[in-house]
Amino acid sequence: MGGGNSEGIFSVIPWNWKEVPPYETPVSWHTGNPETDPWEWRIRVLDERKDIAYSKLFFKKSGYITKEWAPYFLAVRRENRTFDEEYSEGTISNTAKRIYDAIIENGTLPLHGIKQLAGFGKEEKSQFDRALTELQMKMYLTMCGRQQKISQKGMEYGWSSTVFCTTENFWDEDVFEKAAEIEKDEAIEKIKERVFMLNPNGEVKKILKFIKG
Repeated sequence: MGGGNSEGIFSVIPWNWKEVPPYETPVSWHTGNPETDPWEWRIRVLDERKDIAYSKLFFKKSGYITKEWAPYFLAVRRENRTFDEEYSEGTISNTAKRIYDAIIENGTLPLHGIKQLAGFGKEEKSQFDRALTELQMKMYLTMCGRQQKISQKGMEYGWSSTVFCTTENFWDEDVFEKAAEIEKDEAIEKIKERVFMLNPNGEVKKILKFIKG
């Protein structure tokens, strides 16, 4: 996971930044310094690496996942089913489908672009946020950069928006080929083994939630 958490798994930053005095931590949040600001690390990972993704993957919170472990989580979260199959089974919401369809049609889209092209109004903010998290947790979408809004004059303005793409667009095909060869129970055991290696005191109930989403 990206930051401190109460779920007791493990994280890049194992403390709560709101409670630890600055002099006791090597990080400095929201400064824009790419070396010490964890908020910048997520973009550095996406810009500088091709083998690590950053997305809302664990407990509906953001975290990092390597190419090595992506097939195992895919085997658990998607169980070799397609988006259309899950939607027809009722396990994907209609709001999520609107978001997914917009990205499929356009390839990559910033957050504000998704809302605009998929026709989301301000009154739908909570449904939109839940559906976007749902798609990341099910590993259909992932973050792939950031982009500023463009004015009618072609000038960038405002805060940057997170850019999203499909996981198929992010990862190489071999990730999905490997996922198709892994049974769900096998993947769960493999991930559990890894979690216990990093955190021998992890609780099984929380670890399973970490894995299954």
